[in-house]
Amino acid sequence: MARGPLARREPTQRVAVIDIGSNSIRLVVFDRPWRAFVAIFNEKVLCGLGRGLGETGRLNPDGIALALPNLVRFARLAEAMDVGRLDLFATAAVRDATDGASFVAEVERRCGHRVRILSGEEEARLSAQGVVAGIPDADGLAGDLGGGSLELVEIDRGRPGDHATLALGPFRLMERFRREPARTIAEIDAALGATPWLDRLRGRTFYPVGGAWRGLARIRMAQIDHPLRIIHTYAVARKELEALSRLIGTMSARSLAQLAGLSRRRIETLPLAAIVLERVLRHMRPKRVVFSAYGLREGYMFDLLDAGERRRDPLIAAAEDIARREGRFGDLGDDLVRWTDALFAGEGPETARLRHAACHLSDLAWRSHPDYRAEQAMLHMLRAPFVGLDHPGRAFLAVTAYARYEGIPEPENLDRALSLLEPDARRDAIRLGLALRLAYTISGGARDILALARLEMDEGSPRLVLPDEIRVPGGDAVERRFNALARSFDAAGARILS
Repeated sequence: MARGPLARREPTQRVAVIDIGSNSIRLVVFDRPWRAFVAIFNEKVLCGLGRGLGETGRLNPDGIALALPNLVRFARLAEAMDVGRLDLFATAAVRDATDGASFVAEVERRCGHRVRILSGEEEARLSAQGVVAGIPDADGLAGDLGGGSLELVEIDRGRPGDHATLALGPFRLMERFRREPARTIAEIDAALGATPWLDRLRGRTFYPVGGAWRGLARIRMAQIDHPLRIIHTYAVARKELEALSRLIGTMSARSLAQLAGLSRRRIETLPLAAIVLERVLRHMRPKRVVFSAYGLREGYMFDLLDAGERRRDPLIAAAEDIARREGRFGDLGDDLVRWTDALFAGEGPETARLRHAACHLSDLAWRSHPDYRAEQAMLHMLRAPFVGLDHPGRAFLAVTAYARYEGIPEPENLDRALSLLEPDARRDAIRLGLALRLAYTISGGARDILALARLEMDEGSPRLVLPDEIRVPGGDAVERRFNALARSFDAAGARILS
């Protein structure tokens, strides 16, 4: 049966972004403009619009032929999702090509939406905003490598500073490199050397952004069998990444094709992307390298938020939202933070932050089968699309979640990724999980009981106080779970007081 046009419903809060880059075009649809925004749809096509631009000054004809119908598809998909806002923007290749304006006019005619051509300054600023959106305490240098340009931006404790747009994208360098590799490397070094403010960032953190550099992170993870395959906040020592970049820069396409997780089109630009990264690392000599999965598109979303929303912690914002939507008893996070305060007197700010997130997420797995709740909660913490969270932080939340549902964990029951956690942090995570397990046993999720019952510390030993006003006796389960918590403190003299 023939069907009519798709019915248009009321617009949602969803925001769609179509990014027309030098190598790829991409549609990302975000759930809504808030601090912990989530991509609910993400699709890319590697068109190579910027291939050959350095030689011809024009967009690649085959890239145009591939991009135009896919951009129409992206626009129609976004409209069918009833997005409240749809924005299209183009970056270096379209900005610099002599036929960029005519290409944009054709995109606008076919898609029915305006295309904004970002200046180099705007592209750099938004890329840095993306890094800050995903790593709020970022401090150092963000580098976003596209097919046509490299955006370098200073980040000073979460605030973008000096920036530069350098014509060092792989498509710009490709033809020259094939003819004169040594001279091309010298040109890369000269461009970096002509950016004097980079010198003052030596020894700080470098944050690589962009699909080609994410490919290098995947290769490194596979090379060392890193236990958590999440690019965002993956940290690598500079010398290790320099060595890998030098190696990839010399490999043939045939050799690269043997590496897992690389597409044919990505292989074309990867060696030059590796060379550019190696030269940046040599010049900047960062203390460490932390990969960011957030970049230009996420920076664009971050830019839509008001100042107050941008200041929120994205991890805590996400945890509170999940608790409100999915918790059996609503969000008990703040009550559980107070309940566990006495156990963690003197904790550092990062442990406090993780404890707050864990308290909000403590009822995450209640819908799972009881035999699998601990495992499901642990894996969710490890793999959920949280930002503002490094890999050890994920492991902390995962250990806490397992102990909350299962008690003191046996090593064979824990995911290998938890090896990322230092022993003291693992101890704290287990204690927190056991305290949360006890809280739900005592209260059944009732706020009134949690407000009256309390945990105290007495010369290094936990003490549970259950006043008469609670009107709910302790019972065997409470005693067993309190004793498990006490053992985690090596406390023989722990007590339950009524």
